[in-house]
Amino acid sequence: MAVYQCPGCDYRIDTEVGDSAEGFGPGFDWDSDVPEDWFCPDCGVRDKVDFDTIS
Repeated sequence: MAVYQCPGCDYRIDTEVGDSAEGFGPGFDWDSDVPEDWFCPDCGVRDKVDFDTIS
């Protein structure tokens, strides 16, 4: 499992926990379950490719 962080606003999404507001359940796969055109739900500025892996 991993945590991904937006470099613009520090929004974090943990693949172990998920984010129900974004439609990602616990244990989701970052590579296959998150669409390539997905963007940060908090700032809307950063795309999936911009997110940093922090753990």
